[in-house]
Amino acid sequence: MEVFWLEQGQAEVRAADDWLSPAERARYHALRVPKRREDWRLGRWTAKHAVAAYLGLPADASALAAIEIRPAVSGAPEAFLNGAPASVSISLSHRDGRAACAVAPAGTAVGCDLEVVEPRSDSFVSDYFTDHEQRLVAQAAADGRLLTVALLWSAKESTLKALREGLRIDTRQVEVEFVENHAAMNKSAAEASSWDSWYPLRTRFEQQAFHGWWRREQGFVLTLVTAPESRPPMRIPIAPQLANGMQ
Repeated sequence: MEVFWLEQGQAEVRAADDWLSPAERARYHALRVPKRREDWRLGRWTAKHAVAAYLGLPADASALAAIEIRPAVSGAPEAFLNGAPASVSISLSHRDGRAACAVAPAGTAVGCDLEVVEPRSDSFVSDYFTDHEQRLVAQAAADGRLLTVALLWSAKESTLKALREGLRIDTRQVEVEFVENHAAMNKSAAEASSWDSWYPLRTRFEQQAFHGWWRREQGFVLTLVTAPESRPPMRIPIAPQLANGMQ
């Protein structure tokens, strides 16, 4: 199975609101916290482009406005096209001015999560990670601990999104396993140009298994899980007509 992803930043979002549906414009203007407003808008921009590319639709403003990203009862995002459910499954994540959207065939359980690689306390690890995951953190090289913690947390978040449950589930009920002991875990910032690769992982919640992938970027880690299993995610190329220079 093929799964696709797109990542965008705030600078790439079109300034005008003509690519939002009327309901989305109303929702956007109802948000009061500036950061929440901009994160929400960035997420919609990214998801709409991802869905349009997956469905082979144009990426002009009117076509994007016909795509609407609505929250399900669980809060998980769902894509609609001209008011009807679109034949895709999506997952959406945003953090610190970046957004990522995963797109898979309809009916696929899919989750993606974008996390900043940053210091987290020992109490965070003991509170949210399983015994197995705590051992992985303890075994990590000194300069690989931040990445290991961010990666484990991101994979848990992706799995909870694929389950359409979010943080309503105790994160220790999800266990993450690295399929291979990759040297990528300890690459330095000087090797950032070689980070553009996906590596496999697995997660499990009770009797349900997910197959996943992870990649590192400068300052971030991105994870993506699916059921059934997918090949390494393929990047969606962005259409140039709504790039920043056309705003």
